[in-house]
Amino acid sequence: MEEEIDRLGAWLTAEPTDMRVLAILGFGGLGKTTLALALHRKFGEKFDSRACVQASQKLNLAALLRSILRQVMPQVPDKDRQGGATTLSGIEGLSEKQLKEELKIHLDKKRYFLLIDDLWSVSAWENIWVSLPKNSNGSSIVVTTRFKSVAEASRRQQVGSIYILDRLSEDKSKSLFFERIFGGSDPWPDEFRDTKDKVLKKCGGLPLAIVAVAGLLARDPRSIKHWTKVQDSLGSELETNLNPEGVTQILNLCYNDLPADQKNCLLYLSIFPKGYIISRKRLVRRWIAEGFIVEKHGNTVEEVAGEFFNELISRNIIRPVDHSSDGKVKTCQVHDMILEYIVSKSSEENFITVAGGHWLMAMPSNKVRRLSLHSSDPEHAKAAIESMNLSHVRSLTAFESLERLQSFSFKFGILQVLDLEGCRGLMVSHLRKICKMFHLKYLNLRKTSIKNLPSEIGKLQYLETLDIRETNVQELPASVADLQKMVHLLGGNKSTRLPLTFTQAIAKMIGLQTLSGIGICRSSGAALADMHNLTNLKKLSIYNLKDFDDSNRRYSDLLSAIEYLSGCSLRSLAIDDGFTGFLDSVASLSTPPKYIHMLDLSGKLPKVPQWMVELENLEKLTLSLTSLSTYTLFVLAQLPFLFSLTFSINAASHQHQSTVIKILMNNMTDSGGKVLFPSEGFHSLKLLRFSAPLLPLLSFLEGAMPKLQRLELRFKVLEGCYGVENLESLQQVLLRVSQQAYETTRVKVSDIRRSLSMHPNKPTVIVDEYYG
Repeated sequence: MEEEIDRLGAWLTAEPTDMRVLAILGFGGLGKTTLALALHRKFGEKFDSRACVQASQKLNLAALLRSILRQVMPQVPDKDRQGGATTLSGIEGLSEKQLKEELKIHLDKKRYFLLIDDLWSVSAWENIWVSLPKNSNGSSIVVTTRFKSVAEASRRQQVGSIYILDRLSEDKSKSLFFERIFGGSDPWPDEFRDTKDKVLKKCGGLPLAIVAVAGLLARDPRSIKHWTKVQDSLGSELETNLNPEGVTQILNLCYNDLPADQKNCLLYLSIFPKGYIISRKRLVRRWIAEGFIVEKHGNTVEEVAGEFFNELISRNIIRPVDHSSDGKVKTCQVHDMILEYIVSKSSEENFITVAGGHWLMAMPSNKVRRLSLHSSDPEHAKAAIESMNLSHVRSLTAFESLERLQSFSFKFGILQVLDLEGCRGLMVSHLRKICKMFHLKYLNLRKTSIKNLPSEIGKLQYLETLDIRETNVQELPASVADLQKMVHLLGGNKSTRLPLTFTQAIAKMIGLQTLSGIGICRSSGAALADMHNLTNLKKLSIYNLKDFDDSNRRYSDLLSAIEYLSGCSLRSLAIDDGFTGFLDSVASLSTPPKYIHMLDLSGKLPKVPQWMVELENLEKLTLSLTSLSTYTLFVLAQLPFLFSLTFSINAASHQHQSTVIKILMNNMTDSGGKVLFPSEGFHSLKLLRFSAPLLPLLSFLEGAMPKLQRLELRFKVLEGCYGVENLESLQQVLLRVSQQAYETTRVKVSDIRRSLSMHPNKPTVIVDEYYG
């Protein structure tokens, strides 16, 4: 596959500079999207701008163009935009014509790379093609499709080519099979050989089928009885002809092998649109709110939900997309053909009703229990809703817009789950009606335009999760003190550091386990004193202590609360001190937070606190604006379970530039201008990140970080990076380089790539650019 990727990538980036269109053609499940994404990752850096978008069975052109714009517009905060330039939030209301004009502004003079995944019709391709700016700057478009007519149509534009994906060969099928079950080569004794060959033959060389069956067999990989049972259950449809029926038969087998409670969790994935990147935490919290999860064998519902999620991953039913720095899967995705199966199954069982989705489904004539509104076909969604009986809806999810619900009064009396993340059109009148949904357990208003919540929110006595992150809500009404079942309160904006004020009302939610994005600059002394009451708190993140006044003992009250809670249930703590110097107090804690697993300290720290070597349970550490030196690394190398380490040195605003420059200069002068990574210690570290305008010379000694798998560097100037070949477990390297980087820095990037090309593991190297 690597040879094919390199050959196709060379064609996409070759001279002359006319626009090129590559169509990847093949049956569903052969790996078209995997190949296209590999091209995007490996060769995308050669283009000025790039974007990946999902098409749909019925094309929503405006939504597709809007998605391209979000990815190609410079990531500049709206407040920093010049003149009348369109903002990222401003593109939401643009018409189709205006979107095309904006694309011309941002792409006309650039060399761009565009991936359009899963095109279904020639007319859809033609509508997209006429909407795109045409130039002679060497731009390239990659299209994936199951239909020969679409591939032929795309090839007729400019310089075109078709790449046809076929079944895997017998050797490649075996290699994939063994990798998914055992992580390597064939370990079977002779008695397995005949059964193994028959199973592989029935998969027909289709990667999706091989991976699904491998996930099924991996549950008991050394039992010949289990293998024989699976072999006997498999049909032979795929042996002679790749067809949807053969895939459905295999997916039926995988589905029927799941316990009943895990079947519900799997079908629930049909709520999300095709190609959607699903947050693990969002998904498992929704499972819990729906009542799919119960405590088992002494494990909490959160732990059981995590086990269910991991089971779906291990069975290859859902695939990981991104991992958190603690190693857990952060986001996931469902393959199109698996999702189509799940949506169909959900519809059959009236488990979930999808309106306006990618696949056209018959609408139920009886009561709707769980409703998901997609944006692929808004008109179909609106018409479908008007014909439904919605009086028994228990779960409602809307993507992108609430326009399709405008004809309804939001009277969903028994609703338990309401998820409106990222929806346009949410108004105060909607919020008042939401506050009458007295059975709500899960309410997600993230990335909406709301500024306040009405006092009636306190009537939602069963509410367990409230997500108001990335909204303009800065303070909750006093009535939230009545929400005694609240477990997860998620507020503030991580990118802007705009916090949710911590109040006495929040301090009365004694069942809270997660409290994120809070600010205490406007908190009363009484509220801080009451923070001690939150003894069930497992995760606490405090944003931006700027303007924090240490009068009325507020410094000591906060410090006292942190010390006390760290001795209770607290396992994750993040503090952004806003350059107030509060971290100096944290550095002198009399009782170190020994039970903490994750620690994020953002603020000026001349050196790491002495007590940090006592954090024997620490797995994830993030230090922002902490001087980086060989001594610092020597201290941290002693932490036995440290899995992830991040150093970030970036100014929050211009007024603190001098502080940042001073830290950067210290980094350059300490240890003779070098930062040495010791040959001993860091026995558990798998992820290392550095982010700073100026990175000193980094040198990895022989034997350093023996388990490190991923290295990420973000910089404008890099003095050098040596010894990467000594990182024996290295698998991935991400280099994020400022668009304003000098040529000398870019030469050093090439030197790193050259060193990594000789690494025995052949790690994946991604070079990306950022604005600034």
